[in-house]
Amino acid sequence: MQRIILLAVIAALIAAFFLLDINQWLTLEGLQTGLARFEEWRSSAPLLVAGGFFLLYVAVTALSLPGAAVMTLAGGALFGLGWGLLIVSFASSIGATLAFLVSRYLFRDTVQARFGERLKALNAGIERDGAFYLFTLRLVPVFPFFVINLLMGLTPIRAITFYWVSQVGMLAGTVVYVNAGTQLAQLESLGDVLSPTLIGSFALLGVFPLLARKIVGFIQGRRIYKRWQKPKQFDRNLVVIGAGAGGLVSAYIGATVKAGVTLVEAHKMGGDCLNYGCIPSKTLIKTAKLANRIRHADQYGLSTGTLDINFRAAMGRVQEVISAIEPHDSVERYTDLGVDVVQGYATIVDPWTVEIAYPDGSRKNMTTRNIIIAAGARPFVPPLPGIEDSGYVTSDTLWSSWAELDAPPARLIVLGGGPIGCELAQCFARLGSRVSLVEMLPRLLLKEDEEVSAIAQAALQKDGIEVYTNSKALRCEYETEDGQRHKYLVIEGPAGEQRLPFDGLLCAVGRAARLEGYGLENLGIDTNRTIITNDFLQTTYPNIYAVGDVAGPYQFTHTAAHQAWYAAVNALFGEFKMFRADYRVIPWVTFLEPEIARVGVNEQEATEQGLDFEVTRYELDDLDRAIAEGERQGFVKVLTAAGKDRILGVTLVGEHSGELLAEFVLAMKHGLGLNKILGTIHSYPTRAEANKYAAGEWKRKHAPQRILALLKRYHAWRRG
Repeated sequence: MQRIILLAVIAALIAAFFLLDINQWLTLEGLQTGLARFEEWRSSAPLLVAGGFFLLYVAVTALSLPGAAVMTLAGGALFGLGWGLLIVSFASSIGATLAFLVSRYLFRDTVQARFGERLKALNAGIERDGAFYLFTLRLVPVFPFFVINLLMGLTPIRAITFYWVSQVGMLAGTVVYVNAGTQLAQLESLGDVLSPTLIGSFALLGVFPLLARKIVGFIQGRRIYKRWQKPKQFDRNLVVIGAGAGGLVSAYIGATVKAGVTLVEAHKMGGDCLNYGCIPSKTLIKTAKLANRIRHADQYGLSTGTLDINFRAAMGRVQEVISAIEPHDSVERYTDLGVDVVQGYATIVDPWTVEIAYPDGSRKNMTTRNIIIAAGARPFVPPLPGIEDSGYVTSDTLWSSWAELDAPPARLIVLGGGPIGCELAQCFARLGSRVSLVEMLPRLLLKEDEEVSAIAQAALQKDGIEVYTNSKALRCEYETEDGQRHKYLVIEGPAGEQRLPFDGLLCAVGRAARLEGYGLENLGIDTNRTIITNDFLQTTYPNIYAVGDVAGPYQFTHTAAHQAWYAAVNALFGEFKMFRADYRVIPWVTFLEPEIARVGVNEQEATEQGLDFEVTRYELDDLDRAIAEGERQGFVKVLTAAGKDRILGVTLVGEHSGELLAEFVLAMKHGLGLNKILGTIHSYPTRAEANKYAAGEWKRKHAPQRILALLKRYHAWRRG
C-alpha cells in the first residue's frame, strides 16, 4: 500500500510539472527569456531564490524530469561560478540519491526476485567494485545520469556510497556546465557568442569526455597495477604466447610495423588448426567424399566395382598435406619476417615480464610493453565412469593414435552432435566404420535452424549412421568373453538405457580454453570458461590481450585471425587510437555433405531477438549447374529487414556452400543489399548464380505492382 501511495504522489508531481508548464522554464529558450526576471528576484530575496532554486533542482533530479542540464547553466547564470557550483553540486547529488532510493524502494525486490540468477555476476561485481563502476559512469556519462540513478537503485550498492561517489564524480562536469552558465548570463548581443571565454567553456564541454576517459584510465591503471613494479625499459614491444592462427597474425602485424616482437610456442607452429583440426579433418573428409562418389559412380554413367580403402595411406596423406602447408607457418618464415620465434614454454610473471622455459631446461625472463595470449583450446573429455580405460581419442589425438591402423575402427561411437562430431561421423562412416553418434541435446547442430538440423541428421542416416539425440552418455562398461575384451557405452535416451558396443570412441563434445599453467592464476586475470576481455580484447590488465579460442566468443580459426589484428594494433598504437573488435559479420561452415554455411542471424535467432524480418529462399534443384552435376540438394535462404533488401543473415545448404557464402559476407560487411547482388554479373553455369537467383526471388516479391499494371496498359496502348 505504501508503494502505491508513493507511486501516486510521484505521478501527481510529474503531472503537475507538465500541466503547470514548469517545463517551459527548464529549456535554454526559457532560461534566456526569464533571465532578467530571475535576476530581479535574486536581487530582492537572494536567500529565498537560492533556497527555492536548490529545492526545485532537487525535485527535478529526484523525479528524473527533463531540464537538469539547463538548470545547471542557470545556476551559473544566476549565482556565478562559486555559489552556483556549491548549490548545483549538492542539489544534483541529493536529488540523484533520492531517485536512487525511490527506485530501490519501489522496484529492487521485484527485480531481484525475478532476475536474481541472471544478476548474480552483476551483483557480485557491484559489491566488489561498485564505487569504481559508478565513478566511471559519473565521470564518463555512457548513460544519462537519471538512468544511472534508477538502475543503481536496483543493485546492492550502499546509499551512502552512491551519494559520495556521485558528489565527487559529477563535480568536474558540474564545474564545466556552471562555468558555461556564467558566460551565458553575460550575453548582450549575438556577437558575444564568439567571446573567447564562452568558446573556451564550450570547448571544455567537448573535450571533457576525452579528459575524463584519460582520468578513469589513469585511476584504473593505478588500481590494477599497484602491486607490480613496472620496468623502466623493455626488451620487446610485444610478446605473443601461442603460434596458432591468433598468435601468428598478431606477430605478423607487429613485425610488419617494425615492432620488436617475440612469438613463443611450446609445441608446434600453426597450432591446432594446422596440426590437429581444420587441415587434417578436411583432408580426410575429401578422401571420404571421393570414396562415396566412387560407390555411387553409376549415377554418372560409370560402372562401380569393389572399393578398396587403404586407411593407412589415407592417414599418411593427411600428414603429407600438413607438411605441405607447414612452411606457411614455419619458424623460418616468421624469422624472415622479423619475428623473434622462440620454442619454449611461456609463463607470465607480472604484467610486463614473461618467463620462457627452453627445452634444454634453461630459463629466461623477458620484459615487454604488451602481451597477447593466444593459447587456444583443447578438446573437452566428459568425466564418464570408465572412459579412461576405453582408449578414446579426440579430434586432436586421432591423427596420431590411428595413423598406423590398416582400417578405421569397425564400430565407432562419436560423442557430440556439433560440427566436429557430425563431420567426423560422416567421414568415418564413408571410410568403412559402422558409426553411432550420441548427442545429449534434442537435435544436431543446435545453433542452426531446425530445418538445417533435420537435413544434417538425414544426411548422416543416409550414410548408415545411427543417430541418438536426447541421449545422455552414462558410463563405459567392459566384458571379457573368449579372451576378447568387449567395450560398451551405456546411454540413456527416449528408449531408456542402451548399451552400444564400440571398438573406437571419439569425443567431440566441445573444446575448453587453455587457462592454466602460464600465469593467469598468479596475476588474477578474470576468467569464466574463457579469458574475460573487453571490447578492445584487453584482459584485467590493459596491456595484456587475449585472442582466439582462449578468449571466445567464437572458436573459429578465421575469428582468431580477425581478433589478432585488433589486439596487435591496440597493443602497439592504443595510445593514439583503440579499435573495438567487430563481430557483426562472422561466417562459419560445417563441412558435411551437403555443406552448411552461415553468416548473420538465422530464422530462430531472428525470432528470439524480435527482429522484423522476411525470408527469401531459392532451391538448388532449379539451378542449371546443380542439375548438370547431379548435386541438387540444398537451398539459399536469405533473411532481410522487412520491406528492405538489407541482409540480416544467410544460410546456405549444398555443394560448395562455404565458397558461395563469401559473396554474402562481403555484402553484409559493406552494407550492400540484394539489389546490388542482383545487378552483379555471375558466370554461367556456376553455383554462384544461386546467390543472384535468390536476390531475384526477393525482387520478384517486391515488384511494384501498380507500376507494372500501368506499364501493361501502356504497352497495350502502344500496340494499338
